Formats: sequence, structure tokens, C-alpha cells
Amino acid sequence: MRRVLEAHFTERGWQSKYEVLADLHRGAEFIFLEQPRHGRYGTAVPAMVASKFVDGDDFLFLTGDDLLLRPDGGSDLADLVAARKHANTPAAIAAATVPGADAHRYGILTTRHDAYGNQLLAAIVEKPAHHADPVAHINISRALLSGDFIDYLDALTCAVNGEYQATDAIAAYARDHDVLVHPVAGQYHDCGSTVGWLAANLAAAQAQGTLLPPLSGSMI
Repeated sequence: MRRVLEAHFTERGWQSKYEVLADLHRGAEFIFLEQPRHGRYGTAVPAMVASKFVDGDDFLFLTGDDLLLRPDGGSDLADLVAARKHANTPAAIAAATVPGADAHRYGILTTRHDAYGNQLLAAIVEKPAHHADPVAHINISRALLSGDFIDYLDALTCAVNGEYQATDAIAAYARDHDVLVHPVAGQYHDCGSTVGWLAANLAAAQAQGTLLPPLSGSMI
């Protein structure tokens, strides 16, 4: 796969862009599993495809349709791993915080607390019509899961919308196990819409210093 990517970038004269990926390939081994184009569909299917590869190990399960930007250069995934270890729970799920008025746009993580004050997942409520609290913890599809989560994927049934949904499996797992809810430090951008994708690109360009700040004052 590394050679395929390198050839793809070279053919287009993008050698400088490939160097960023090359650094990643030098530091880690990547294995790509192809999802069948026909058959089951939904957010849980990639993990289903990878279940034999996971083979009982803990794993990070995340999607790529959002962006977290951190000016401190830290890693919210590394923080998630450390937080789960500190809380001594078998799983953890990352949460972004949004105004309660925007809760109807997202899957909301409702929580409970254990005897040590850890915030644990109680349920996942999809796009609630009303949310009384001033803020809401939303699901951003980043979770650290134990190997036995695969059993919940195996038992997963198709939802009424015709999809196999990862949130259904995580909610079922949380009914039997403690799942830590860990608020992220990064600035969250939802890239699931054109407007969100553009906003994320502008924020990333600003963070990299490739976009000039807005001009103050008026222009004629």
C-alpha cells in the first residue's frame, strides 16, 4: 500500500505532500481491510470486517468525518487511552461539548457516575427533540473498546433504518460494562456537511498559519 500511495502522489507531482504520509509509514505499520461493496451497511460494519484482525485485543474505533484541532499539539486519542487506564474501565468513549440548543443535531451521551466520580455512559440518545441542560456531551465516533466488544457486534441486528449502527452495539455494551465518557480538549468540527467541511478547512488553515487573519476595520 505504501508503494501504491507513493506512486499516486508522484504521478501528480505531489512528492512534497507525500512526505507527510511517508513519515507516518516509517513510524508505523498500516494494514488496510476492504469493506465489501454489497451486503450489510452502517457504521458498525467496518469493525465487523476487522473483528478477526482485532482477535481479542483492545482497539480504537473511530470514523473520519470530523476533526479535532488542538493548539497545544496534544492528542485526544492518547488522552482517551490514559483516561481509561486511570478510571480502570474496560472501555471509554470520547465526547465533544456543544450548546444544549444544538443537541438535536447529534447523538447525545447521557451519563451516570460511579463511586469514584467517574462519568460513565448510561445511554446514547439520537437527536433528541429537547435537551434541558445548557450543554450536551455528543458522540463523535471515537471510542477505545476491549476485545469482548466484538461479541456485541456479532449480536447486533439491523436497525429500523436498515443500517448496522455502532452506537447500538456500544449502548448494549454499556448496559453490561462501565464505559468512561471522556470530554475532548480539541476544538470539534463536524465535517458531515458542506458547511461543516468548509469551516473545518478554514480552521485547519488558520491553525497552520496558511490563512491570513480577518482584516479589522472597513474597506471601500
